[in-house]
Amino acid sequence: MRSSKQFTARRLVRAAAMVILPLFLSSCAVGPNYQRPKVNTPAAYRGAEGPSQQASLADLAWWEVFKDETLTGLVKTALTNNYDVGIAVTRVEQEREMVAEARAQYFPAVDYKTQLTAGRNQFQFSPSSGTTDVTGFLAALASASWEIDLWGRIRRLNEAARAQYLSTDEVRRGVLLTVMSDTSQAYFQYLGLQLQLAIARNNAHAFGESRKLFEEKLQGGVASLLPVSRATADEAAAAAQIPELERQIAVTENEMSVLLGKNPGPIETNANLLGETLPPEVPAGLPSALLERRPDVLSAEQTVHYANAQIGVATAAFFPQIGLTAFAGKISSPLSAATAGFTNAWSAGTNLSGPIFEGGRLRAQKRQAIAAWRQATLQYQQSALSAFQDVSNALISREKYEGIRVEQARAVEAQQTAVRIAQKRYLQGLSSYYEVLEAEEQLYPRELSLAQTELNQRLVIVQLYKALGGGWNLTDAQWTAANTQAGIQKR
Repeated sequence: MRSSKQFTARRLVRAAAMVILPLFLSSCAVGPNYQRPKVNTPAAYRGAEGPSQQASLADLAWWEVFKDETLTGLVKTALTNNYDVGIAVTRVEQEREMVAEARAQYFPAVDYKTQLTAGRNQFQFSPSSGTTDVTGFLAALASASWEIDLWGRIRRLNEAARAQYLSTDEVRRGVLLTVMSDTSQAYFQYLGLQLQLAIARNNAHAFGESRKLFEEKLQGGVASLLPVSRATADEAAAAAQIPELERQIAVTENEMSVLLGKNPGPIETNANLLGETLPPEVPAGLPSALLERRPDVLSAEQTVHYANAQIGVATAAFFPQIGLTAFAGKISSPLSAATAGFTNAWSAGTNLSGPIFEGGRLRAQKRQAIAAWRQATLQYQQSALSAFQDVSNALISREKYEGIRVEQARAVEAQQTAVRIAQKRYLQGLSSYYEVLEAEEQLYPRELSLAQTELNQRLVIVQLYKALGGGWNLTDAQWTAANTQAGIQKR
């Protein structure tokens, strides 16, 4: 009995050594360790005013860029109810569970299996034996298996799963930024269309007043039908723009409703475009900081990290896999012997498996993983380059739009003066109706152009905020809180 116990103890010691020794040896993982790809980062953005500084428009919470309560309420509702946001959240949840699934490979897998049967002649196939007894079979086993991560294959799989999760989470944050940006742009486009509608109505009214004036002259016998017809045509042309602008307003309201996660319907607001003040300063910050803030750039970087880890997984496939297996339970036939000690069953052992000849499959898999890493690296560098371009375009556009607005405002003011002078001269008999109609016809497009530039000035601020990765320092709770008193914590 003692020799049997000593034999069992020696086997347990050997089994423990087989488990512990690989754990000491498995301190490294095959494949390259991740390093962020190099990016040719400019010292400053093209179009930035003055020297580069640390402060950035992206440091502001989104509700602080335009201090508009109506816009704040719309964006908050969109961030809460928008379906794209919900879809992005569920994708993150899926990736989080895939990380947990990959992590489970670190632990042993324990399973059980039972089988219970009863019958006559079920284990002897010759009925001539004359046996009439009912026999049975019982098997109740618990088994365990565990792969020793000697080469780091499981660690690389976990690294890849985590990188994919972080990439998806950055995509989710990008969706929040996009929904905020799309809602803000739709809101300003709505206000811009309302301004253009007011201009169209005013011009239709002005042409109508000119028509009435010419009709009075016609009835007094001091004018012909020609100026009446010209004024009527201009009035109708201006009036025709009104239903078109109303159509565009309704379409924009529907777009905003979908962003808000509700059925198409009207948007109620008393705001006007010209009442929306522009931020006095829009610092862009350092270009190097953009790589840490833009969700699409950060997502692309995590994709590189994922591809890098997959090289390690492909490399580990060249090495043998070492595992531990064990089972314990009872195996009995007939059933009556199930409680007997000799029906106990157990086993413990190791297994070793590895490739010998794969016809080049493993090498092809590794080359494919390396090529995928190169592709992801190039895509990351392209994302960074596009991010620098987006910021530069917005900065340049902001500067040029202000110059355009100043000159357009001068043109509108001068043309309004020309209309008043032309009308006065016509009433005094110093000029023909042509001066009045020409002055009014030139005023309308100038007013529309100025309104469009006023809109563009506000849209470009939204675009710049998005291009800079605005809200990068907001927590998830703060994204939807819309509380100007809330403290901003770094993510």
